[in-house]
Amino acid sequence: MYLPNEQRYDKIIYRRCGASGLRLPAVSLGLWHNFGGVDVFENMRAMLCRAFDLGITHFDLANNYGPPPGSAEENFGRALRSDLAAWRDELIVSTKAGYLMWPGPYGEWGSRKYLLASLDRSLRRMGLDYVDIFYSHRPDPETPLEETMSALDSAVRAGKALYAGISNYNPEQTARAVAILRQLGTPCLIHQMKYSMFVRTAEEGLLEKLASEGVGGIAFSPLAQGLLTDRYLQGIPAGSRASKTGTFLKPADVTEARLAQVRALNDIARERGQSLAQLALAWVLRHGVMASALVGASRAEQIDACVGALTNLGFEPEELRRIDEIVSSDERTWRR
Repeated sequence: MYLPNEQRYDKIIYRRCGASGLRLPAVSLGLWHNFGGVDVFENMRAMLCRAFDLGITHFDLANNYGPPPGSAEENFGRALRSDLAAWRDELIVSTKAGYLMWPGPYGEWGSRKYLLASLDRSLRRMGLDYVDIFYSHRPDPETPLEETMSALDSAVRAGKALYAGISNYNPEQTARAVAILRQLGTPCLIHQMKYSMFVRTAEEGLLEKLASEGVGGIAFSPLAQGLLTDRYLQGIPAGSRASKTGTFLKPADVTEARLAQVRALNDIARERGQSLAQLALAWVLRHGVMASALVGASRAEQIDACVGALTNLGFEPEELRRIDEIVSSDERTWRR
């Protein structure tokens, strides 16, 4: 029988999520990959239990995570029942709806019909009465934003979610969504955005908007699908995400120019006494508005390594300048 580490809350950092009373672990575990029906359940159990032993209380899902879609929630629910159910009140469980989940006109996007039906299905798959955070996973260009936000508000008022969040919204959409939710009486807790050293669109007004509105930020893919780790320092290894078909990291993304940047960033990480992954996580978390960074894992020891980033979150201005130069400039600039 699993018994959690009694010292699990002693070392990890928790950050206030926006202007709310909720604090999230600075590193959260995402179940986008490696928790589907094609994966080994005992490895999932080991990762979830190890994360909780380290003080990671937040587990992030979506209705379509797998593969196949829905299976990550099913497996998470199975692990809850076998190991973590007794500590449900110490957990933050989030899920989302917005991408294609079932056929027909009501199986994706942002209608009230889809969002609330999807949440009911997610709760059944996980065996939960409620989730802590329910997200609109993406904005819907054809559904009025008022309808989408009203569905989130209804989920909270029905007790099926404690907080409402949005994901992949641009600054203007975010401002409107936050205003609508505030008017409805269910403040927007959190915005989940893609953010890493290699994907910096969040810096084009979104982070500033979140700070001004009192909304927390949480980054997905802070390690750029594994590219910002030591795994690709020598190219694309066999068995890596970029070597497989059907993944978001393609071989075409792993160019020699990109690898040169990865190696230069790794040099900075070594100077700081960190791994490249730890540097990438610390860099994302340097913003005060960022409540947490979502990490994925295929082995429990990778979670330990990610949490190790929290021992060195500070940056000297010169370090940030060098990082900016590497990721935004021609290689000849920073190789001088």
